[in-house]
Amino acid sequence: MRIALLSYSTKPRGGVVHTLALAEALAELGQDVTVWTLGRGGDTAFYRPVDPAVRVRVVPFPDRPGESVGERVLRSIAVLREAFDATPYDIVHAQDCISANAVGPCVRTVHHIDHFTTPELAACHERAIVTPYAHVCVSAAVAEELAAGWGIKATVIPNGVAYRRFAETDPAARARWRDRLGRYVLTVGGIEPRKGSLDLLEAYALLRARHPGLRLVIAGGETLFDYRDYRARWEARAEELALDPVVLGPVPDDDLPPLVAAASAFAFPSVKEGFGLAAMEALAAGVPVVVRDLPVLREVFTPAARFAATVDDLARELDAALTDADPVRLRAGRAIAARHTWRAAAERHLALYRSLGAPD
Repeated sequence: MRIALLSYSTKPRGGVVHTLALAEALAELGQDVTVWTLGRGGDTAFYRPVDPAVRVRVVPFPDRPGESVGERVLRSIAVLREAFDATPYDIVHAQDCISANAVGPCVRTVHHIDHFTTPELAACHERAIVTPYAHVCVSAAVAEELAAGWGIKATVIPNGVAYRRFAETDPAARARWRDRLGRYVLTVGGIEPRKGSLDLLEAYALLRARHPGLRLVIAGGETLFDYRDYRARWEARAEELALDPVVLGPVPDDDLPPLVAAASAFAFPSVKEGFGLAAMEALAAGVPVVVRDLPVLREVFTPAARFAATVDDLARELDAALTDADPVRLRAGRAIAARHTWRAAAERHLALYRSLGAPD
């Protein structure tokens, strides 16, 4: 089967991680897979090497200073549409709203449902939900949102996780992170509204009273959107609270698993998620995880994670995780992560593709 998977970026965001891992798993099952994406800011390749069995097409997308988010979204769609040719493929599968707008008839994975105020992005989001002829969601909770809001029935195929990559990290690499950072709570995803960054900062201020010397470490953060105003509010609040979190930004791919595994706890206070891949990677690493109390995260992370609805909850549950790692939860977390394989996800995608009439 000739399959095109499409993403909007080469950067290590959750949807991009998903796209590459799924492509490699499909190729391992003998499929002919090509991944298409936009090369923002001069990128000519993805953030990590891709299995040679997968073809990669990176469409140049140079930066334009002063371009608004809306303008960038429209240009992204136009540039990818101009470059992409659907003719060679049996299945065209878009992983985000930009690629779904660019490629015409397609399968679409709805990772999570957003509510945008930028007109161009809101229109992009709506078209990318209503125009695809088949839909995948990575959790039942998001599929229920899609059914309730649009009357669309999606196939639920959970994410996989690179279990061994996070479960079997190098002790020396973990020690280097601990030597550099001390004892720390980690979050991955950068500083942005959807990630609940301000709530985590407030919770960290409460937590420091019981855990002097504990650091808050924030990794990741590459995004299409402009969160400078939110980041400025976050930085101002950190200064008011006399806090000095460690903001690493994007971390080299090989450095991420030991960074996660060396953490004393992993915080995932997102206000909107489709699955929570970064938190699942922390479970694979055997790290105590505290997540926002959302239906989707209850679905995915019960009984392994601790759940927090408010800032006070978040501080309290992180304190509990730091004080008592709870081996029962940790074993449950590893078991959940081990069950979520990319091979299983790829097999379920193939079954869907075949049900849609794609040839073997």
